[in-house]
Amino acid sequence: MPSKHGPVRSRTVAPRRAAVAALVAVVLPLTACGSLLGQSPADAEGEDAAITLTVSTFNNFGYTDELLAAYTKDHPNVTVEHIVAPTSDEARLQMLKAYTTGDGAELADVVAAEVDWMPELMQHPDLFEDLTDAEVTKRWVDWKVAQATTPEGKLLGYGTDIGPEAICYRADLFEAAGLPSERGEVAALLGGKDATWERYFDVGRQFSEQSDVAWFDGATGMFQGMINQLPAAFEDPATQKPTDLATNSEVRSVYDQITTAIGDDLSAGLVQWTPEWTAGFQQDAFATMLCPGWMMGSIEINSEGVQGWDVANVFPGGGGNWGGSFLTVPSAGAYTEEAKELAAWLTAPEQQTQAFTEAGVFPSQLKAQDSEAVQGYIHPFFNDAPVGKIFTERSLSIDGAPYKGPYYFAIRDEVNNALTAVDTGSSGPEIAWNQAVQTVGDLRVKE
Repeated sequence: MPSKHGPVRSRTVAPRRAAVAALVAVVLPLTACGSLLGQSPADAEGEDAAITLTVSTFNNFGYTDELLAAYTKDHPNVTVEHIVAPTSDEARLQMLKAYTTGDGAELADVVAAEVDWMPELMQHPDLFEDLTDAEVTKRWVDWKVAQATTPEGKLLGYGTDIGPEAICYRADLFEAAGLPSERGEVAALLGGKDATWERYFDVGRQFSEQSDVAWFDGATGMFQGMINQLPAAFEDPATQKPTDLATNSEVRSVYDQITTAIGDDLSAGLVQWTPEWTAGFQQDAFATMLCPGWMMGSIEINSEGVQGWDVANVFPGGGGNWGGSFLTVPSAGAYTEEAKELAAWLTAPEQQTQAFTEAGVFPSQLKAQDSEAVQGYIHPFFNDAPVGKIFTERSLSIDGAPYKGPYYFAIRDEVNNALTAVDTGSSGPEIAWNQAVQTVGDLRVKE
């Protein structure tokens, strides 16, 4: 399919199908590495013994050196080392590798887990400390706590952020295409409270008639935002079993909307978090993005020197939550009690408020959401948008968390593979869909 968007449409994507299939196979037999479990050495050495606590996160959690220094100032015997993986996928691979090879002790003392792979961890609650604590468990929105709580009531993670979604856009590119560019006008253009995906793509076609720039960055990010609005995209909540992708009309509808938009040349064909995607911000490769709060940090970093980004208080299809994470404490750690204390401190409203102003990660803590610092926060890079108020309003439209079971991540990746194949021109929509159906069907047979 020829493209008017130039070279940014030609992408080479490393195959991930075999790796995903292998991960599905190894997640299930995880064991607790029992010899690594036990008391905290600090208990035997005394409360003031010098210790080092490691914290592993990914992307940008807003945990600056200054924030961590505030903790060590109040805990002079503790040194905190922060390890940052480039992406959530890489962090997930590191955790699974550590457990499946029996090297759970090599994990950090506090490990961040993204919501989409929490269901995998929930299958093995004995690998993690129970973080239930009456003093802190009322901090969060109820559905956030539910995402990290096992059926038996064990809390495996303290919530960091949630991802209420808005639309980030390039006002300068809108102006050049003759479209309204002020954030209130853009929200109205996309349908306001009645915004739909059909309207979003139709406006994209209007934009495309007047511009050589793509409407959105790529299929995988679009798919993630859209399926997050489905109550149970890939699995039956009652049985936790994968549903038949071949007859999954809701997912197929989303797939068809995106591949139609690709066929209409609205996508830049970029896979998020790749070098090509990063470069696209500097190349005016696309005009809009689905934008949870945490995405603002990546946009700002990748768009250094680029003017024109803004945020519209609107999202097609109503409310949507993309992402959000938790801090877990692996039971194999040497200092589990001290790690719990650090995890509780990092997810306290005060620290999460600071993380929001640092990196745009919208807090899941109610007190933090209502704070003056969040409500009054203006983001200079996004044309002084009142992002605190915008994302608070977007969060109010979220009814709850969709069901994501132990197979969610693997099945989602298979459909993503299909969309990427279409988006990069290596396959047609029907062929790519049938391949995903076959692979997911094999998973159901094994189950």
